[in-house]
Amino acid sequence: MMIDRQTRKRLLKTVANRVIACADELTDLDRAIGDGDHGANMRRGFEAVLAAVDDLSAKSFGESLKGVGTTLVMKVGGASGPLYGTLFLSLGKSLADEVDREQVVDAFVAAIEAVKARGKSDIGQKTMLDVLYPVLGVLRESGEDLPARLKTVARLAAESTIPMKAIRGRASFLGERSIGHMDPGARSAALMVDAVVDVMEGFA
Repeated sequence: MMIDRQTRKRLLKTVANRVIACADELTDLDRAIGDGDHGANMRRGFEAVLAAVDDLSAKSFGESLKGVGTTLVMKVGGASGPLYGTLFLSLGKSLADEVDREQVVDAFVAAIEAVKARGKSDIGQKTMLDVLYPVLGVLRESGEDLPARLKTVARLAAESTIPMKAIRGRASFLGERSIGHMDPGARSAALMVDAVVDVMEGFA
């Protein structure tokens, strides 16, 4: 699959717009177990991505992803900026303009490990990793229904954080009181997966 300039631009715009459109939802989720700023922070970061989308999409796929990562680190703030920045920066190091599923899997593995190291966190601790890991599992599989399965697993994985007790991040300060709420980082990760699948499914 060739990720040309038009596809890069559509990909970045779709992800950014999806996150921005759901910023209030993310804020409400974060208000329950965090600082209440996840939505506003993510909106600020992806508005900056939109503002630079022409320049970003003019670069190679890898460099455009690195540019998104750098923008998020600079603009998002909080814990999410460094974590999502790390995710995109790592993906950018691994992906070229022409990619296949195996290369995406390898890049995703490396990116997840980078996020784990940056956040000193792991699966089961009520974070974005609880979405990224299941998505990786589906990516490793094949089949014509891959896009639908990716969207479903991302949504269900975010929902699976509701009964978890937070171990990392601001929500961990609440202890047992963090149970019963969806992790906002898991929800924003699911939104991004959903947006990417929409673009790539249409491209295919």
